[in-house]
Amino acid sequence: MSAAAPPSTATAPSAVDPVKRKAIRRAIGAGSIGNFVEQFDYGLYGYMAPIMAPAFFPESDRTMAVLGTYAIIAVACLFRPLGGTLVGRWGDRAGRKKTLLWTIVFMGVATALIGALPTYHQVGILAPILLLVLRVVQGTVSGGEYVGAVAFIVEWAEPNRRAYYTSYASNSCFVGTLAGAGTAALTSWVFTGDALDSYGWRIPFLLAIPLSLVGIWLRRHIAETPEFVRATADGTQVVKAPVREALRTQLRPILVYCGISIMCAILSYTWVTFYPQYLTDTLGLPRWMGLASNAISIAVLIPLLPLAGMLSDRIGRRPMLIMGAVSCIVLVPLAFWVGEGATFGAAIASQLIYLVPEFFLTGIITVCAAELFATRTRFSASAIAYNSSFSIFMGITPFVATLLVGTFDTIYAVWVYLAAAAVLALVTVTSFMTETYRSQLGADKFAR
Repeated sequence: MSAAAPPSTATAPSAVDPVKRKAIRRAIGAGSIGNFVEQFDYGLYGYMAPIMAPAFFPESDRTMAVLGTYAIIAVACLFRPLGGTLVGRWGDRAGRKKTLLWTIVFMGVATALIGALPTYHQVGILAPILLLVLRVVQGTVSGGEYVGAVAFIVEWAEPNRRAYYTSYASNSCFVGTLAGAGTAALTSWVFTGDALDSYGWRIPFLLAIPLSLVGIWLRRHIAETPEFVRATADGTQVVKAPVREALRTQLRPILVYCGISIMCAILSYTWVTFYPQYLTDTLGLPRWMGLASNAISIAVLIPLLPLAGMLSDRIGRRPMLIMGAVSCIVLVPLAFWVGEGATFGAAIASQLIYLVPEFFLTGIITVCAAELFATRTRFSASAIAYNSSFSIFMGITPFVATLLVGTFDTIYAVWVYLAAAAVLALVTVTSFMTETYRSQLGADKFAR
């Protein structure tokens, strides 16, 4: 079913009293802090992996030690779908606030404990096993953290400003990534040689403790979402088996979300994980130029995402997604061509072009993760949809992109990979997606 206009359940924009507006701002902070902590950890781990690898694997083969350290995080990502299902079920039964309070506790504790683990020299094979266990805990919890935070913000937000507010959830991920990479770089500058290898790398992971305490305080001092309270006030919408109910009644919106989010996952993780390495390894730029140009482009995107949210709140989700898909097909090869100039300026310019489809897609994919689903199963359904599409493709895209360039000897093979996902998204949006902006959250947008 296709619809170009808002559903009949759309609500008109209305004034919000200052007290409610203040509560919404607190909800944004409470929801976003978990995403920040999660991405801070991933940015930190990714940057520090080559440094911390000898602490958990035999030093005789440094390459295998680094690969083993990266493999641990890849294995942990496989637990995200399971975690999303478990956490989502809890969120739909016990409430958003209580669930998100515990997810940030688990993420913070697991991240901090990485900084306190014994080394391979001290306990042998037990060292990488303990690291894997902590990463699995993080992967399991993070499978529900992001979609839960988005649902929390959307259920607090005014109907006519949902994309604007959830843009801050998207931004918290980018800010967290930059903070993690920046903290790792600062640590590498402050500690050098044996000091960095023996204990310096541990200190940034311990920062998860104060960050998590801030998150716990924010989430304890915000009420449950008004939408969840309204929907469950009489107990009729508390589903005993929300995962099964989501698969039975929300399968169509789950598939719709998968159809549009794969494109965004490939687009984003080609940009932030594969492209800086391509600039260095293939085009010959110094490593600092590849990383710095990427950081600059992320910093430029951050203030643009709220503007994208405001635009989507005026014109709808479908037009933004269509423009994003078209720009993926048209502008990404142009960005790659500009980057082939192999200078610092060309690297920055290419990634600024890359921001155009990111502008149209990133925040809109985020708000759709909540708006597409009915309140009674929103947490579970969005976790299933997000983790069976976005999480999988964000994990495999760097590997696939590297394989495509190695096989076909051109980065335009990566564009073909992305363009195929963009065509899938165009078909999905134009043929099957119902417009969701300003719609009532409790309604089933796909009711027959």
